[in-house]
Amino acid sequence: MRFFFLFLSLFIFNNSNSQDLKLYESKFYVLKNDTLNYRILKPLNYDPSKKYPVHLFLHGAGERGDDNKSQLVHGAKLFLKKENRLKYNSWVIFPQCPSNDRWPSLATDSWDNKDDYFPENKEINPPNKALDLVIKFMDQFIEKKQVNKQRVYISGLSMGGMGTFEILHRRPDMFAAATPICGNGNAGLSKLYATKVRLWIFHGSNDKIVKPEYSLKMAKAIISSGGSPRLTLYENVGHDSWNNAFNENNFLEWIHLQSKTEGFR
Repeated sequence: MRFFFLFLSLFIFNNSNSQDLKLYESKFYVLKNDTLNYRILKPLNYDPSKKYPVHLFLHGAGERGDDNKSQLVHGAKLFLKKENRLKYNSWVIFPQCPSNDRWPSLATDSWDNKDDYFPENKEINPPNKALDLVIKFMDQFIEKKQVNKQRVYISGLSMGGMGTFEILHRRPDMFAAATPICGNGNAGLSKLYATKVRLWIFHGSNDKIVKPEYSLKMAKAIISSGGSPRLTLYENVGHDSWNNAFNENNFLEWIHLQSKTEGFR
């Protein structure tokens, strides 16, 4: 009997979570012959006469596909918590990268730590199609009357952390704050956003998939360019440091304190 009630409780819990995720509306953005799937969470008690912050979230390599659902595996529930929706009411956007593409400008999934696959060059090469679609979509979305353009934020984990660093040098004036988690990037281009975007960088010190040295490299480059990033390394934590980041008491609070007009906090 005890096992039955445990099973029933787990079923109700998982079903409830599934129902909650349905609050993220399934949408798609079309540009010529290309399509970007995305999920979007409207602000709580949405009022079209008001302006709201926007939080863009880039998923990792394991959530790629075309189901327009897998990208919600990590991070989506954080924004659904009642207290977070009340305190940090905003648009939340989860685009999905196709299986044959990636957010950073890499030809392959070459994050195997043999070398640093992001050379420190000063050239801005064309983005991969997936990130290009995200950029074009965001260019249009933030022009909505219901968007507070001074409070546009981005988070990303693993491959999405790499995409976060990349979109910053492509749109350095779009974001007020960024939280790249276990990522990597082109350190040579960090000067384009170092003093414009507030960053909180996360990594697990035992990450064997994406070296923690890469986040240290990016933080050092940002500091050298006049920025002042916040860096958190988690002791004895591997690649899934996003769980630790999301459990930070002030993760969303810190993000929403940042504004283009009010300066860094």
